Amino acid sequence: MGVKTVTIKDEAYNSLKALKARNESFSDTIIRLAGNRSLTDFFGVLSASSAQKLEKAILAARKERNARHETRGKRMQMELG
Repeated sequence: MGVKTVTIKDEAYNSLKALKARNESFSDTIIRLAGNRSLTDFFGVLSASSAQKLEKAILAARKERNARHETRGKRMQMELG
């Protein structure tokens, strides 16, 4: 296993240090925080009502985005055609 030296700002070091467990190396902390996570790891994180609110917000944002895209497409057709 190789070793690399990285330079980080004091603020980043302090944030990492605050997240580091007492018996954990900085490398272990970084691996834990940046490790590959499955979506199933997040199962149960949100309450049912929070999940419903999030879903409604996502659907509303998608609807708004789609409307903007449609308007932009129509405008482009008018300008080109």
